[in-house]
Amino acid sequence: MLGVTAERPAQPMARPDGDAGELKRRDPLRRFWNSAAGFWGQDGTPVSWFLSGALLLIVLLNLAASYGMNVWHRVIFDALQASDADTVLLLSTLYVPLLAASVFLSVMQICARMTMQRRWREWLNNLLIDRWLKNSRHYQLNLVGGPHKNPEGRIADDVRIATEAPIEFATGVTTAVLSAATFIAVLWTIGGAFTFHIHDTAITIPGFLVVAAVIYAVAATGTMFVIGRRLITVSENKNQAEAEYRYLLTRVRENGEGIALLKGEDEERNGVDKSFKSVLCTWRDVCIQSMRTTIVSQTSGYIAPILPIILCAPKFLDDAMTLGEVMQAASAFAIVQSALNWLVENYARLADWAASARRVASLELALDALERAEIRRGGRIARGGGKDTALRLRDVSVTLDDGTAVVHRADVAIRPGEKVLVTGDSGTARVRWRAPSPACGRGVKATSRSQPGGSY
Repeated sequence: MLGVTAERPAQPMARPDGDAGELKRRDPLRRFWNSAAGFWGQDGTPVSWFLSGALLLIVLLNLAASYGMNVWHRVIFDALQASDADTVLLLSTLYVPLLAASVFLSVMQICARMTMQRRWREWLNNLLIDRWLKNSRHYQLNLVGGPHKNPEGRIADDVRIATEAPIEFATGVTTAVLSAATFIAVLWTIGGAFTFHIHDTAITIPGFLVVAAVIYAVAATGTMFVIGRRLITVSENKNQAEAEYRYLLTRVRENGEGIALLKGEDEERNGVDKSFKSVLCTWRDVCIQSMRTTIVSQTSGYIAPILPIILCAPKFLDDAMTLGEVMQAASAFAIVQSALNWLVENYARLADWAASARRVASLELALDALERAEIRRGGRIARGGGKDTALRLRDVSVTLDDGTAVVHRADVAIRPGEKVLVTGDSGTARVRWRAPSPACGRGVKATSRSQPGGSY
């Protein structure tokens, strides 16, 4: 029984490379979040909210443990200054359960975080795989241009990075905000006001340790923004170059027979060398940007522990602060700096995530374009079973995404055992004629039930 499509010319498929403009017009990260956030939506899984709540609870308990450690520093150093042996011994004993609780909470946080990352990746991976394999879109993507090359790499690697990093970022930002709020209060209470004189004028700075921490953090973060502003772009270029190089090597392996028969090793080697040279160039760009950001992060890391001690030294020497208060202030200052400089410490990781999320988004935009094309496409090739012929093409036309005709109104009957020569550009005949779902077309294809999928 043969089915015939509507008698109207096939319309060219909407081009995903037309969505390259869309990719520039709309925020690709927003497109990524539109689909990825569904993990917490109606199409997601209830365990997502349970894991989110558990992770938030562990963060709060970790914060309480950090505050306990901070107070412990003040008390034990005050006891050392007073030569109070009994208090030092007691605090040394209390440190063991406090340490055990902190380690236990850290382990549980890793467990909750990685479980959520695994579940989220699984959900998003299944979503993309379903869309990619539906209606032979995995094949159609090879026939259209656009910023969606190497979908297998985007699904295998970029989805992993795009789902791992946001959980770490959310945990880090939540911890940073709560830690900053808590220990800024500690700095304000311990440091108090600082008064200094310029000529005969007395100038008082209330909460001087808080002011110093904020100024220092703003300077470090602003410097990181200026120096590392190109890191996201070069990271994306590096990931794209790596994916294209891996795809090229895979293509050589899969087409090894044809390359060997045509003696095309030299040509393939030239292509591999050119692709690998691009990889090395992008790695050099990443190296330069990483060196610049390391200057900021390492400088900040060395200054942060020393600065509060220097700032507290005048008050300590005037007996306005105890040794325990100085050490507690130094500990709190380091925690506040770590919180306020969270972006400085995670800028490179953020750049990698943004690059991977954009690559996933470009694949989703390409799939969006194919879905729209399926809705408004004018004709399709209908397939059915026949009795008399092994293969029959009736009024079959195939076009590429730009409207270029690959096959035009073909009417062919190929019987079992017949030899057929298909001519065309190199690689076109084998791929186009064996494909189960061409880019776009109309007509009827029938195959013999006695020899399905035979070769001719």
